[in-house]
Amino acid sequence: MTEAPLFRQIADALRDAVLRGELRPGQQIPSENELKDRFHTTRVTVRKAIALLKADGLLVSQQGKGAFVRPRPAVQMLTTGANFRRRRYSGEPNYNAEATAQGRNARQELIDVETVPAPPEIAARFDVPEGTPVIVRRLRFLADEEPMQLVNAYYLAARFAGTAVADRRRIRGGVSQLIEDPDGPIQQRIVQFVEELELRMPQPDERDLLAIPPGVPLARVFRTGHVASGEIVEVLDSRVPCDRHTFRYVIDIP
Repeated sequence: MTEAPLFRQIADALRDAVLRGELRPGQQIPSENELKDRFHTTRVTVRKAIALLKADGLLVSQQGKGAFVRPRPAVQMLTTGANFRRRRYSGEPNYNAEATAQGRNARQELIDVETVPAPPEIAARFDVPEGTPVIVRRLRFLADEEPMQLVNAYYLAARFAGTAVADRRRIRGGVSQLIEDPDGPIQQRIVQFVEELELRMPQPDERDLLAIPPGVPLARVFRTGHVASGEIVEVLDSRVPCDRHTFRYVIDIP
């Protein structure tokens, strides 16, 4: 069997050290000079090994400091019906509440609100023809000023035109509160969320807005909200860097 190139051997040795816990998340790896001497090679070869592990999403660089083992996800999102209802009554957005409970300072930026023709993947989830007018609220979620998620929240214009959903401002208690408000446009209780998850590499604009390092994939999560009548009232299209979150779902079986 042909022996692997030396840069791959170095990369494999560092990867094994991470997996065994010898190099911990957030810890700096040995310097290029240390690795060069340990493996009796050149800094060029060491840099190729480090570049490979960066492309794999295992290492990150800090300007002027060196390479570090990528930190573990920073925010755990717990998804349960009871959790949603508890957050709903508090008036605080669920993401903010979860991040705050984990010691993070969370906030949301409202980037834009506009009425657009429904893209194919959104129209399909609302079960309406492609191009049907929808209101989209574009947000960016941050924790300790680090960008964590991009969320495009879609609502049928026929149901929400003329409401606070169409205004370019934050809604106290969130859109969920407006949906369940006895004086609101829907006046029904949210009873179900359906989530679909896809994993892919980020597009250039997503890399920029979320400050995603090379080699890190992105999770795209579609969440469809249903009210008691069965009507679909909300579709959330979230883009989430895979190095910043863990997701935990608790499914109660009746």
